[in-house]
Amino acid sequence: MEDEELREDPGEERREIEAFGASVIHSERGTIHTLSIIGHIEGHQLMPPHVKTTKYEHLLPLLAMVEESDEVDGLLVLLNTVGGDIEAGLGIAEMIAGMKKPSVSLVLGGGHSIGVPLAVAAKTSFIAPSAAMTIHPVRLSGTVIGVSQMFTYFQRTQDRILEFVTRHSQIREEDFLRLMLETGELTGDIGSVLYGQEAVELGLIDRVGGLSEALDCLHRQIEEKKQEKEQGEKS
Repeated sequence: MEDEELREDPGEERREIEAFGASVIHSERGTIHTLSIIGHIEGHQLMPPHVKTTKYEHLLPLLAMVEESDEVDGLLVLLNTVGGDIEAGLGIAEMIAGMKKPSVSLVLGGGHSIGVPLAVAAKTSFIAPSAAMTIHPVRLSGTVIGVSQMFTYFQRTQDRILEFVTRHSQIREEDFLRLMLETGELTGDIGSVLYGQEAVELGLIDRVGGLSEALDCLHRQIEEKKQEKEQGEKS
C-alpha cells in the first residue's frame, strides 16, 4: 500500500509529458528520466504559437533536478530538432555535459544545427539509421550591422560550437570545419547533411542504434555507476 502511495499520479505524469516533453521510467534495472528536445529550441525570443518548440527555461532547472535527485539513476535525451537559438542550445548542452549522472542521447529524425552539440553532450550518443544531422556555419536573422566586430562575433560564436563538439565527440576539428563550410550540398546554403552511419564513421556520434540499444547502454552505465559506488563504500 505504501509503495502505491509513493508512485507518481499518472495524471500528473501525463501533464509533465505534455508540458515539458519529459517522463520518468521506473523498472527493476533503475529509474530513468526521459527528456525530449524537439522542434525549434526557443531562446530569449518567443516563437509563433504554431511552431513546435523546446523552451530552455524549462530544461535548465529540470536537468538540475535530475542531477541532484536520489531517485533518478540516469538520463535519456531524445532528439528531433531543427536547431534554434545558439545560446539556449549551448546552455542546455553544457548542462547535460556537466552532469555526473549516466546519460545517453538518441537522435531520431533529425539533430540539426545547434542540435549537434546537444546530441554529443551525453556520455554516449546514438543515432537512428534514418536520422540526419545538418552542420552549417552560424547564421543570424534580423538586422546585421556591417562592421568588422560583427564578423568577429560570428567567428567567435562558431569557434564555441566547434570547440564543444570536438571536445565531446571523436570528430576531428578539420573534418567538422570542412563539413560546416561545404558548398554545393545544401540548396541555397553552405554546409553538410550527415545520415546515421556517416555520423558514426566520422566520429561525431558514437553508435548507430534505436531505442532498445540506447536504453541498454544507459542501464550498463547505471550498473557501472552503482558498482563504483559500492566499491568506494567498501574501501
